[in-house]
Parts: sequence; C-alpha cells; structure tokens
Amino acid sequence: MASSTTQKPEPSSAASVAGATTALVLLTALNFVNYIDRYILPGVQEQVKSEFHVTDAQIGALVFWFMVAYMGISPLTGWLGDRFPRKPMIVVTALLMSACNFFTSSVNSYSSLNLRHAALGIGEASFGIFAPAMLADFFAEDQRNRVLTIFNVAIPVGAAIGVTGGGVIGVHYGWRHAFVLSAIPGAILALLILFFLREPERRTAPHEKAHVDKGTALSLLKNKAYLSAILGYAAVTFSLGGISNWMASFLQRVTGYSQEAATSAMGPIIVIGGLGGTIVGGIWAQRWKKRTPRAMYYVPAWSAALAVTPALLCFFGPKVTTLPSLALAVFFIFLGTGPVNAATLNAVPSNLRSTAMAGQLLVIHLFGDMSSPSIIGFISDHSNLRIGLAATLITMLIASVIFFIGSRYAPPLHDQIDTVAA
Repeated sequence: MASSTTQKPEPSSAASVAGATTALVLLTALNFVNYIDRYILPGVQEQVKSEFHVTDAQIGALVFWFMVAYMGISPLTGWLGDRFPRKPMIVVTALLMSACNFFTSSVNSYSSLNLRHAALGIGEASFGIFAPAMLADFFAEDQRNRVLTIFNVAIPVGAAIGVTGGGVIGVHYGWRHAFVLSAIPGAILALLILFFLREPERRTAPHEKAHVDKGTALSLLKNKAYLSAILGYAAVTFSLGGISNWMASFLQRVTGYSQEAATSAMGPIIVIGGLGGTIVGGIWAQRWKKRTPRAMYYVPAWSAALAVTPALLCFFGPKVTTLPSLALAVFFIFLGTGPVNAATLNAVPSNLRSTAMAGQLLVIHLFGDMSSPSIIGFISDHSNLRIGLAATLITMLIASVIFFIGSRYAPPLHDQIDTVAA
C-alpha cells in the first residue's frame, strides 16, 4: 500500500543546486573564521601568561570557562535550531563572535579576558549547531559525508592560521591585535550570509514518520548509533583539545623555539597534516561506505588508534623527530573528522538534527576538552609539560574501542535519513 504521507517534490533545478553550493561555501568560510578565532589564544598564551602573571593551570582554565559557556548555551540553541529559521541566528552568532574578538583590545586583566573568552564560546557553540544541521537539509544522505568533510576542512586550515597568525602578530604588534584583526572577516561573512544564503526547507522522509510522531530529545538517549558517535568523539576531543592548546607552548619550552618560530612551524603542519587527513579520511569513508555503513565508525576508530604512536614520539623522542611525528599524528587524527559528524547526523531523524548536534557539542566538550587543558596545565605545574600532554593519550585508545563497538549499531543505508538532493 502506498504511504498516505504526501511528500513535496524534491527541488532539482539549477537554482536549488546553486543555493546548496552557496550555503556550503559561506558556512565553510565562517567555520574557517570560527577556528581562526579559537586558535589565536594557543599562539599567544605565553604572552598572556607573562603579562597577567598566571600559572599553567590558570591558562588552561581559560578554555574551561570557554567550554562552560559553550556547553551551557547548546541545549537552548539546539531547541531553537529545530523550531526556527537558522539563517538569522547564524548571522547574529557571526556578529557576536566578531564583537568578542574586537573588544579583546580593551581587556586589562586575566578575569576580563576570561569573560571575553567565555562569551566567544556562546557564539561558536551556536554556529556549530546550526550550520551542520542546515547543510544536512541541503544535501542528501549519500552526499553528507562529502559535504561535512568539506565543511570540516576549515578546522585544520583555520586552526593553523589562528596559531601562526596569532603568534606572529603577537610578537610584532602585541597579542591583542591578533584578536582585533580576526573580527573583520566574521563581520563581512555575516553580511554575505544575510543577503545570499537561503533557508532550506526541512523535509521528512516517509520512513521517518513514526520517529517524528514520537520524536523528542529523550529519544537520543536510546539511540546507540548516535551515542557511540558522540562518546567516541568526546574521548578524541579530550586528548586533541588539550594537546592543541598546549603544543605551541611545548615547542617553545621543550625544543627552544621562539614564539614566532614555534607558531610558524605549527601552521604548515596543521594545514598539511590536518587538511590531508580530513580529505583522505572523507574519501576513505565514502568508498568504504559502499561496502558497509559501518565505515563512518571504522574510519574514526582507526584514526584515533593510529595517532597515539607518533604523538608519543613527538613528546618523548629526540628533537629531530618532534615536528615530523607531530605532522603524522595530526594527519591520523583528522582522518575521522568528516565521517564522525556524518555518523551523528545519519543516526537521527531530520526533526532532531539541531538537537542532535547540540547534544554532540555538549558531550564532546563536557567529557572532552572542557577539562583537559586545565589537567595538562596542573600536571605541568607539578611535573613537566611532556607528561601532561602524554597523559591525555589514553583517551585516544578508549575512543577507538568506542567507535568499533558503535559500528555494530550503524543504521543500514536505507534507514538513514534522506533529504533534498543537490
């Protein structure tokens, strides 16, 4: 019997394709700026520490309070994103991020910098929820891994520019100027999104109807495919988030690099290793998925496991191996970036995508990088930075195990939610 649910025809015009492409370009560009903003601090934190006379644990606490705000706003933005148009909310969050960076020029104490950094977390969390959910409404399931891989290419490139640009500008003009300059592209992109991005129609496939009728955020707690994806991602984020916030300091203290040399070395490593890993991981998962839907879990599992050995070599090996092993570790860890986000979105019905992304952000930061920078700083204050960094790697192995277990719950392709094909 034919379904009684009447579906609106899927748009197939050139205008629809152009609209989806425009969305991907603009949202990826804003994600790029988002990660520039986030990674300026690691590039200049030795200057911040010196100016405000704080400990490593206090430097790590800047990330802690950023994540408190980041997570605190996530449930609200997830609820809003599933019920109201996301375009105007993305414009507002872009302007908020730009304003936070611009007003960094006026901070005059550690406390005021902490407050500014927490406010930035509100904007970044909101964008991180709205954008992937919006892209999932523009593109069909079989394109989602590719699209989110492109979207997440912004992470290593933006992080590299943030660390390198922040470090170099900080040396020559003062660390505040690095934040002020980063405010400009975000404001420009907010205007471009306002005038050129359209809000996509949310569509529900017939096989989703039961989920929609019963669907509440509580259903996510029973969704093993979803929980496996976000818990594995949280374990990765604990290690990666902590290490990324301290790596520039590690190069300065342990290898003897200047701030400019350390951040300049990290930039190409993050771009080449992170960009290469993101692209290779996306292609690998896309091809593997043709044989099994578990590919979206297998690739992140291998990604986490393979990163451990080169990371240990980076921290404890001879100085000549520090940068090459860092590049290899970055390459491996970024293999899983696109697939794990695709796994999260594929595991839930369309009416819960923003809520699902909010849940992901809440979990990966609550159990991930909310505490790891402070833990590394605490261990460093009581021993050394090598041990502090290495202590977090155990969660990479835990992540690999979670992803492999989670692969058993990967929904078959015909059960994964399909949306507007572009």
